[in-house]
Amino acid sequence: MSTVPPPDRSDDDPASSLSDEQLESFLREAAEGGGTSTPKEPSARARMVARRLREQDEAARRAEAGGGRGGRGPGRKRKARGVQGAPHSTPPGWRTGPAWQEGNGGGSRRRRSGAIVGLVVPAALAVVAVRPSLVLDRLPGGDGGPEKPLAAETALPTGAPGDPARFGQATREHPFRGSPAERWAEGADAIEVPEAKALSGMSADDVAFALRRTKELLVAANLDPGVLRGERPDKALAVLDPKQPELLPELRRSLSAPDEEHDPLLLFTRFDPDETRLAGDVVKVRGHMTLAAGEPGVVKVNADYTFVYPLVRTDGDDGEVARTIVRRALTLTLNDPARWDVTEGKLLLEKYFTEHDNTSCGVHDGYLHPGFAGDGPGGEPATGPATDPYDRSRPLTESDSGGCGRVSRT
Repeated sequence: MSTVPPPDRSDDDPASSLSDEQLESFLREAAEGGGTSTPKEPSARARMVARRLREQDEAARRAEAGGGRGGRGPGRKRKARGVQGAPHSTPPGWRTGPAWQEGNGGGSRRRRSGAIVGLVVPAALAVVAVRPSLVLDRLPGGDGGPEKPLAAETALPTGAPGDPARFGQATREHPFRGSPAERWAEGADAIEVPEAKALSGMSADDVAFALRRTKELLVAANLDPGVLRGERPDKALAVLDPKQPELLPELRRSLSAPDEEHDPLLLFTRFDPDETRLAGDVVKVRGHMTLAAGEPGVVKVNADYTFVYPLVRTDGDDGEVARTIVRRALTLTLNDPARWDVTEGKLLLEKYFTEHDNTSCGVHDGYLHPGFAGDGPGGEPATGPATDPYDRSRPLTESDSGGCGRVSRT
């Protein structure tokens, strides 16, 4: 294999002395139709290049008149460098208003955008020639990494996330491509606990303990590799108070003999290992915890998290990836054992709601069954309007835990 050394760049190169940040900012503002002008430095360099070309032409004419040899080679021609911009528009519905708005004040804006594009195209082409990765990595399917990760969530958002900037088909190497979860944090590190404070007669240390145990339950029930393969969630069960009537017996019954009335998926995430497995070892997570005071000696921890699981067929090599989305909202309490008949160091499960998306309806075998594009419908037909499983703006309630609906995307 041979390599070709990069071309030498002199200080007269209009793009060589700009930093990556300057070039990236210039391209982004140009693409968005911003009002900023082209960088001053390339304009000055362009004038220097033009002056140098004029001097070379004059020298060539003098040499030709005197019978000598000049210039850089036979047959060289200089092409016109001007590029005329043309008005352009975006299709209706793509981050724009309806199409009728284009006829009501939109024409002048389009013409202005066209003029700006015409102005920056020569400099942009020079930038691409010098450093093409600055542009190519930002195209769909480019080799660049995902967009900047989202900041941690502290409350429910005001709306559903928009379409991700990087479209494309999910693959085993990029199982979250085309999903808003591509920008989410991953694994247990995505479950961040808020700052503890004294509350409801409980010390800050007690509250910190309640937060830590809540995270342990979420991780053990939804991220533990063994549990995801269908093994018993013993670490999650160990967080819960055995004195809470019927809870632990019901959960154990659902794990040993699941049916419609005893469903372990209400609290645990499990996939049939004979059918599917994770595509890699990353699960994307987004959500938050909040604290609330209960009765004296009772601290409540409210947790609301969405987990996105990329899966492949266990015995398949077609590379197809299916994503199943699970959202859980639960409230756990830490009770003061000096005031309440509880087990010290254990939490009570006050309420819990769950929502599973992209799984077969009407199947009650204790496993989630993701749907792949090439599969026929599995289980019972889905009913109800399509919902967005990435929309965390609506609170999860008991009504969301029943039935089986359709999803707008996975």
